[in-house]
Amino acid sequence: MLVIHQSRLRDEKVAQLKEGKIAYAESAELIRLIKRGIQRENLLVHYDQTNTGCWFIPLNEAKSS
Repeated sequence: MLVIHQSRLRDEKVAQLKEGKIAYAESAELIRLIKRGIQRENLLVHYDQTNTGCWFIPLNEAKSS
């Protein structure tokens, strides 16, 4: 059985956001780790929390004003 570490998934999702791509996570722990990674990297991201997971949508600098 293949075990995927949460920190590796977090790094991949944050890298997606840096590239301007949308990321999605289902588990509460992974969502928490991604949010911390976003804060650490000072990324502008919109969170769309649903009852099944969370969508992370990167925002452009121009749209944030």
